[in-house]
Amino acid sequence: MSRRRRGRTMTESFKTELAKDLGFYGKVEREGWGAISTKDAGNMVKRAIQLAEQSLARKQD
Repeated sequence: MSRRRRGRTMTESFKTELAKDLGFYGKVEREGWGAISTKDAGNMVKRAIQLAEQSLARKQD
């Protein structure tokens, strides 16, 4: 059974920004996105969620 995607996927520029912020963009440059660890990918998702929540909080104020 396939999963339906909800919302939007991350843009390449946003992924790059997150990787730089989290300190593993050098690995992405050398080896590509497929080389990042599951932990790094999870940290990217966590950070993206934090940024989205902060953005929503600012809009509500």
